[in-house]
Amino acid sequence: MASGGGGGYGDPSQKIDYVFKVVLIGDSAVGKSQILARFARDEFSLDSKATIGVEFQTRTLVIQHKSVKAQIWDTAGQERYRAVTSAYYRGAVGAMLVYDITRRQSFDHIPRWLEELRNHADKNIVIILIGNKSDLENQRAVPTEDAKEFAEKEGLFFLETSALEATNVETAFLTVLTEIFNIVNKKNLTAGENEGNGNPASLSGKKIVIPGPAQVIPAKNRLCCQSS
Repeated sequence: MASGGGGGYGDPSQKIDYVFKVVLIGDSAVGKSQILARFARDEFSLDSKATIGVEFQTRTLVIQHKSVKAQIWDTAGQERYRAVTSAYYRGAVGAMLVYDITRRQSFDHIPRWLEELRNHADKNIVIILIGNKSDLENQRAVPTEDAKEFAEKEGLFFLETSALEATNVETAFLTVLTEIFNIVNKKNLTAGENEGNGNPASLSGKKIVIPGPAQVIPAKNRLCCQSS
């Protein structure tokens, strides 16, 4: 299995070094569940049904020789399920904001989803904007440049994906997970360096800071993050 930025499906018996909770948000039918199925199980279903409430799946990867369990939460995009927000976002250290490149309205709603995310999640959460269904280029309604410009303005990562063709799905998750991993490790390193002189751990020059153990769940306490 590749180390560094690489990821595989991991050895189920392997010791888990980190558990990172990542949430998927966006309008209904943009392909959130398909993105999750492609990443967690390498599956795609043409007759996928709408998600009811909240579901989550896990996948363990190796990042820089450490075992990282990604706990990916998927929610229904319909308005009537929006009451799940506070519990859904609690403890999340990463978020994937998904729209459908063939449905302009799903992109136009992204600012609203981003506002909700920033209202409910930790302000330092790592966020990637995902334009899904890139295989439907002939039906494109959202120019790549529009999304790229929005992502740059808001300080988000950005990728276009195709859950159907498995394009960039792995890369999108690895981008978020590796960024979280690097922040956590840099924080741990800085905390160690400052231990003797009473200085608080800081991430100078880093835009994103992951706060303490409430957000990054130690493996031994990983069941605590499966709250309803």
